[in-house]
Amino acid sequence: MIRVAVLIGSTRPGRVAETVGKWAYEIARRRTDAEYELVDLNDFHLPLLDEPIPPSAGKYSKPHTKAWAAKIASFDAFLVIAPEYDHGIPAALKNAIDYLYAEWNNKAAGFVSYGSAGGARSVEHLRGVFAEVQVATVRAQVLLPLFTDFENYRDFKPRPEREAQLGAVLDQVVAWGTALRTLRKP
Repeated sequence: MIRVAVLIGSTRPGRVAETVGKWAYEIARRRTDAEYELVDLNDFHLPLLDEPIPPSAGKYSKPHTKAWAAKIASFDAFLVIAPEYDHGIPAALKNAIDYLYAEWNNKAAGFVSYGSAGGARSVEHLRGVFAEVQVATVRAQVLLPLFTDFENYRDFKPRPEREAQLGAVLDQVVAWGTALRTLRKP
């Protein structure tokens, strides 16, 4: 059975990502096709990238980098909770991806995003970033517009069809994560 991280990709105080992440995690953990774990980027306290050697060398010197690397290495796939900030991904999420290289390689990712355009631009940005660290992103995604899935643009109230959409994303993430596992060294 593969391991899938439900990764909360925002560290902003008062963030909605935590509520969205917990919603996705509660749905995911009812499934029996993978082991799911909620991973909150906020728990890792990553400063702006401060490693002197590029991550592709895999020679981490900072305790926070080593802890982050160990966590990411333990997963086969990711469901990323990605808000859209200024037509892109949160800086903290980009920074967290940039910290590592091999730990991301040959794994799969799917997205649950939110924003004025459902977070679509955040997902498009993430697809390019993840491609560079050799993460295969699945086609299915959950887009949550602030106008339809949030009350007063803040309180998360997902439409009923969102659960089925999340199921489709998870189906693809598990299938791809399982297939890509064969490419990684045991």
